Amino acid sequence: MDNIKVVATNRKAYHEYFIEEQYEAGIVLSGTEIKAVRAAQVSLREGYVMARDGELWLMGVHIAPYEQAGVRQAGDPTQPRKLLMHRREINKLLGIVQEKGFTIVPLRIYLRNRRAKVEIALVKGKKQYDKRAVIAKRDAERRIERESKDY
Repeated sequence: MDNIKVVATNRKAYHEYFIEEQYEAGIVLSGTEIKAVRAAQVSLREGYVMARDGELWLMGVHIAPYEQAGVRQAGDPTQPRKLLMHRREINKLLGIVQEKGFTIVPLRIYLRNRRAKVEIALVKGKKQYDKRAVIAKRDAERRIERESKDY
């Protein structure tokens, strides 16, 4: 039975991109970083995934320095962090990203059976009119819901 605790969510990604496929990956963290993740001191707002030497790296994700750790233990909060996935999944993602203009962004970080995991997604950017259409549709649904309650 999986025990999942969501630590951080990238709500901006749902607004900025069309989400095509989602994957789960492990993250390589130091001892103080995992403690900060467990304390939910994480921001995914500027995060993205980059390929380097056939490996996936999580870039731009801010994991705050753990308060109880010493000054020497505090590293760069936005340093690149290696993602752990099966080779065939990495190759599939890299092939799609190179040929079709997709990108990979983190959607959420969570703890699953006390291990930090990141949910990454293959995404395609939305145009401004797509964002407006989504907002208009959501507003229309809210208005219909409100009026049906009054009725």
